[in-house]
Formats: sequence, C-alpha cells, structure tokens
Amino acid sequence: MNRSAPTSRRSFLTAGVTAAGTVLAGCSGDVSGVLGGSSGGETVKLGILEDRSGNFALNGTPKYNASMLAVEELNQNGGILDNEIQTFTPDPQSDNQRYQELTRQAIRDENVDALWAGYSSATRETIRPIIDQNEQLYFYTTQYEGGVCDAYTFCMGATARQQLGSVFPYMIEEFGSDVYTIAADYNFGQLSADWVRVLADENDANVMGEEFIPLSVTDFGSTINNIQNADPDFVMALLVGANHTSFWNQRTSAGLEVPMGTSTVMAQGYQHERLDPPAMANVYGGFNYMQEIPTERNQAFRDRYYEKFPDAPYINEEAVNNYFSIKMYAQAAEAVGSTNQSDIIEELESGMEISAPEGDISLQGPVHHMTHNMRVFRCDADHNITVEAEEMIPEQFLSETVGCDLTENEETTQYVPADYFEEADATQ
Repeated sequence: MNRSAPTSRRSFLTAGVTAAGTVLAGCSGDVSGVLGGSSGGETVKLGILEDRSGNFALNGTPKYNASMLAVEELNQNGGILDNEIQTFTPDPQSDNQRYQELTRQAIRDENVDALWAGYSSATRETIRPIIDQNEQLYFYTTQYEGGVCDAYTFCMGATARQQLGSVFPYMIEEFGSDVYTIAADYNFGQLSADWVRVLADENDANVMGEEFIPLSVTDFGSTINNIQNADPDFVMALLVGANHTSFWNQRTSAGLEVPMGTSTVMAQGYQHERLDPPAMANVYGGFNYMQEIPTERNQAFRDRYYEKFPDAPYINEEAVNNYFSIKMYAQAAEAVGSTNQSDIIEELESGMEISAPEGDISLQGPVHHMTHNMRVFRCDADHNITVEAEEMIPEQFLSETVGCDLTENEETTQYVPADYFEEADATQ
C-alpha cells in the first residue's frame, strides 16, 4: 500500500523525538503527566479526545477513564518499546467544531502517534476528513452503524449488524415478528433503522412503523401513543444521549409494557443504574460488553478500574473498547519495533488477537473491524442484568457484502446498506 506520507512524517518525528517530546510535555497544558513506569529517554504520545462534559459526557467519561487505566498499566510495565507513554487529553465538550480544532492540534502540533476520539458517529464523520488528509492512525471505539472502510480508521466497537444481529433474531423468537422502530435522528439512528429492515427481511419479520427522534427531544408522549396504537410484538429502541433517557420513565408512566430491544441503551448510558426500577424492565440489548458479565477476567478488570476510579458510576461498552484497543496498539508497536504509523497499520491489518474484558477477540485486518463476543443482555423489573445468549459474530457487511479489503485497496469510504439491500431503502 502507498503510505509514504505518514512514513516520512514519522521518520521526521523520530529523529527529533527526544528534544521535541521534552519541549511539548513542558509547554502544553493539555498534556497529562506521565503515569509512571519506564525511564526511557523517548516518549510515545497518544491523543485521547473523549467527552467529559456536554450531552455525551455520560458516555465519554468512562471511555476516558478506561484509556487512562490502560496507559497506566502499560507504563507500569515499561511503556511501549521501553518508552514512556504521554497523553494529549483535552475535553472536546461534546462539540463537533471543537473536535475538529483539537484533532488538528493533536496531529499537527502534538504529533500524536495514534488518536482515539469521539463518541457519536456525527463526530467521527466530522473529523474523519482531517484524519484522512493527514494519514493519521485513528481508533474509533463506539459501537456504530457500520460501513466505514477507511485506510486510517480502525473501528473497535461492534457494528449495528453485529449488535442487531444478536438481539433482533432473539426478540423475534421470544416475542413475535411485528416490530416498531424508534431511533435517534442522525446517521447512526437512520442507518441502524436500515439494518432493522434488512434483518426483518432476513428473519421474516414485519416493520410496522418507525420514528426518528432528534437528539434534543425529551417529550415522548406522541411516540408512546403511536407505539400503543400500532401494538407491535416488540420495539427496537435505538435512542442516544442524555435527552433520550427521559423516554424510559415516560413509557413506564404510560403503562407501555411491550418488550424493547436495543443496541444502545444500558451498555452505553447505564440507564439501568441511573433510573429507578422498573424503568428498564423487559429491555434486551445486543452488546459486546456490560460490566455485569459474570467471568473472572471481567471481575479482575472491574477491580482494577474501580481501584483507580472508586467513584465511577459504571464501565460502559465503549470504555472496554478504548481499553483493549490501546493495549492492541501497544502490542502492534512491540511486534514491529516501532511507532511508525505505516508499520503499525500493516501489522494491525495482518490480523491480531487480543485478550479483552469481554473475552478473547480478534481484529479482521482487511476491514479494520473486530470480531466480537456478542451477548444478549436482559434487564428485569428490579434492574438486574442477566446474559440470555452469546455468540462470536464477525463484521459481515464490509467483508462479505461490500468486499472491502484495505490490504489491497486504500479507501476512505463509508458504505450504507441501502446501496446493497432494497429493504434498507425506506423510499422503495
């Protein structure tokens, strides 16, 4: 692959990293202190831009925390290539314009070796042109709608087809084939609703209706009435952000008891911890992680996390994606003996296995996505969480339908299901 530009940029940085790293660490108020460990003469710098204020703070703060835990653990064991890890960690404040500014700063001024940034798909698409223009190695860790085939972007979260592909067939088998969809009104929700239609066709189900809810909406009275009038067997609730949380208490107050499937709620915003029972009763989620996974490995991870962050409310799905991907980056750097971004991308593309809190998982190198251990989680009336089903599910849309292969063809495209499935196109 032709990645001469990032190789040249990294070569320049390597030549001056001892002096430059010292100067940057001393002058930038946004660079955190080294978290202990190696006493090597050079540094590795990771950019970690996660929301700790604004509409996505509930989701972004655990991502930031888990990133700091991963960096601390690496530094306690010698860092990366016997070099200390430093981090560039300003708060983007859930503001996409600020994300653009900070992304440029991270790449051009801070010269980060790798970048983790953003909760929402809207944020990812806001900064991805900057990422691609600068050929910057970038890890996006939120579960998302899928379809990004990008030479510089590695999507660590489960895709909508992975998440819905676990919970949607389960809901049909348990409750029936008539479904009503409510989704956040931006690209994540719209494309996830497309996947609901595709999966409905594949599983002989019927989408009775769908609504797209702006992120600013807090009153769901009309939506609840529409669901009650439609009388579906279950609802797919693909809601996002702090404002949409109000739906759950409102549906309880209205006596809406229809089962709810989701790919977003609980594992991200931990509504089952924040809302009083029975707001989340009979909600089923398809996720690669919730902190209630009953394994010794996950318990050990939880113990380390809460020892460092004793007042943290919850470890969400995205947090563990940040955690394992930072460890995976370090594993790749050690394998190639360099922080050269081109070399690390090629190592990642060769396919890697990583030990994560969710279990042993693997990177599908040609598509820059993960095969995840997907589980169906159920929340009962007392807000207890149980695992109802479990299976390994690879990314399928890019690899099997689109034919994306970034080891052969360098792309920066997001593919959408409507281009490949008639059922995904609501205008048909």
